Amino acid sequence: MSPVSLAPPSLRFVRASDELAREVVTRLARWLLLGLGGLLILAGFIIAPLPGPLGLPLTVIGLMIVLRNSFAARRQFVRLQRAQPKMVFPIRRLLRREPEVVLVFWQQYLRVERIVLPRRARFSVKTRQKLKRKLRARMAAR
Repeated sequence: MSPVSLAPPSLRFVRASDELAREVVTRLARWLLLGLGGLLILAGFIIAPLPGPLGLPLTVIGLMIVLRNSFAARRQFVRLQRAQPKMVFPIRRLLRREPEVVLVFWQQYLRVERIVLPRRARFSVKTRQKLKRKLRARMAAR
């Protein structure tokens, strides 16, 4: 009579059925993540015109999920980046591990102000410079 062991089976060998199951689960998970990313991008585009900043973060999160799980989307994003580097650069900055959200927002705000307002009506850069001078004066007074 052979002894009965309650220990889990050894993982030294891998069965073909285990490999197949792992591959099926991986593909299924990738497709589900692509669907989720697509839904987030769509929701971000729908919510973007509404008041509040929720549209852009949803779009960026959806884009992150899609780009991490789709080689074709990554290739397309690289092509777009080469064709339109100024347009894609803010998106790339938001896709980094620690995105500089405030800086990206400020740069885009200045870009829109430059496009929309004539030079004499632009106020953001001047206001920022005055604020910096006041803060430096306060720091020097301490």
